[in-house]
Amino acid sequence: MRGTFTRWRRGVASGATALLVLAGAVGLAATPAAAAGVGTEPVSSYTFNSAPGDYIGQGGTGSYKAPRANVVAENPAPFDPGLIRVWVSDEDVTWTIEFAGARGELLKPGVYRNAERTAFRTGRSPGLSVGGDGRGCNEVHGQFTVNQVAHDAEGTVTLLDATFTQHCGSADAPPLKGTVKYRALPLSFAYDSDPGNWIGQGTKNTYTGSTSTFEVQGTDEDLTYEASGKRADWSVRLTPPEGEKLVTGRLYRAERFSGDGIAGLDVTAFHRGCNLSTGEFTLTRLVTDDATGEVKAFAATFTQRCDDAEGALRGTVRYFA
Repeated sequence: MRGTFTRWRRGVASGATALLVLAGAVGLAATPAAAAGVGTEPVSSYTFNSAPGDYIGQGGTGSYKAPRANVVAENPAPFDPGLIRVWVSDEDVTWTIEFAGARGELLKPGVYRNAERTAFRTGRSPGLSVGGDGRGCNEVHGQFTVNQVAHDAEGTVTLLDATFTQHCGSADAPPLKGTVKYRALPLSFAYDSDPGNWIGQGTKNTYTGSTSTFEVQGTDEDLTYEASGKRADWSVRLTPPEGEKLVTGRLYRAERFSGDGIAGLDVTAFHRGCNLSTGEFTLTRLVTDDATGEVKAFAATFTQRCDDAEGALRGTVRYFA
C-alpha cells in the first residue's frame, strides 16, 4: 500500500537565508573533509563556451582550474558591496568576471535576469561583465545564476558558485556562457524515477542553491537530509543496520526501517511516501564530528522501490562533499 501524507519538516530556514547560512559554513565543512582524506577539496575554476561571432570568447572554449591557474575573488569597490570580481589568469591570458546585485545589495543565491554592465547598471538591474584577452563589452545584456555565495564578517567574498550567459553589444548578439567557482564545494540534489515509481512518477529533476535550500540533521547512526525547492520538499533518511554506524564505500541493502543486518532508507516527496520499501544506498563521502558523530558533510547515491513495485527512484545527494 502507498502512503499519501504531509510530512513535517524540522527547522529549515527559508529562501536565501538558509543558503547563506549553509554556504557560510562551507569553510567549516571543507577542513574536516580534507583531514579525513575523503578526497573533497574546495574548487576554484572557470570554464566558458563562446558561440561563433561572440566578441569576447571569439567562438572558442576554455577551462581553467586552480592551482594550475590563478583564481582570485575580491570585492573591489567598498562603495558597491554587491559587486564581486573574479580574476582568472594563466601564462597566456587573463579573464575578469564580475557579478553584482542591485546597487547597495549583497549577492544572494538566486537567478538574476536582465543584467547590465556592472559599472553602469541602472535602477534595480543586476550587473554582469565578462572580459578576457584585452576584450570587453561596452554594453552587456545577460543573466546569471548564483548557487552559492558567502562573505566574511568584513564583507569579503569567501565562496562563490555561479553560471552566466552574456550577450556583448546587443540582446541578440551571440552568447558567451560560463561557470565560475571560488572555493566551492558540491551542494545539490538530483533524482530520476521510472514511470511506475510512486514517489517520482516518471519525473526527474536537479536542485541547486539558486532555487533550493538544503539541510542535514543527525549522526552516523541516523542521518536525515532535506531539500526544498521547485514546489517540492524532499526528505532522505539513512540509517545503518542495527548496532552499526554509517561508513563510506559500502553498498547497503535497505528497507524502510533498519534492523539486524539491514539498513534503513526512507525517501519522501510531493506528500508521498512508501509504507514498505526495498532498495540500496552508498555513501561516497562522509564527514562527521569526531566527538559527537554529527554529520557535517556527505555525498550518497540511492535506489528505492515502493511496496515491491518494479519502478525505481534513483537519487544523488551532494552536501558539501
